[in-house]
Amino acid sequence: MTKENPKLNDIWPDQITTTEEQQLRNGEVNTEHEEECDINIEATLRVLSGKWKLQLLYELVGKTRRFNDLRRRLSGISQKMLTQQLRELEEDGLVNRNVIPDIPPKVEYSLTVYGHTLGPMFDIMFEWGANHRQRLAQSSSTPHA
Repeated sequence: MTKENPKLNDIWPDQITTTEEQQLRNGEVNTEHEEECDINIEATLRVLSGKWKLQLLYELVGKTRRFNDLRRRLSGISQKMLTQQLRELEEDGLVNRNVIPDIPPKVEYSLTVYGHTLGPMFDIMFEWGANHRQRLAQSSSTPHA
């Protein structure tokens, strides 16, 4: 999914400082920027919140899938919940719904151009997850004092 980044593999999350953390350490506070960040994060979470939305979007990255295919891939999701989550993602402009006039009709889902802008987020999640799993493996193999 992503290219290996050797710099990221050597960094532990507690070693990463954000610009905001650095500003706070230096006694600088940019409340306007902080408020804008909060608003942007809240807007993102409103669109992506839901138990299944991120998994649904990930299943559609670079692929077109039918409803039942998505349902099989998301073990445990009900038909009603899948329909609801797909409708919300469609309303937010992230997912295309294409009805194929067959008997019975077939429905395919894919990401919109706007939905594909989430690709870098999945790349970051992939790297973070790989680093997290490595950290867990290292901490479980190291005896605790």
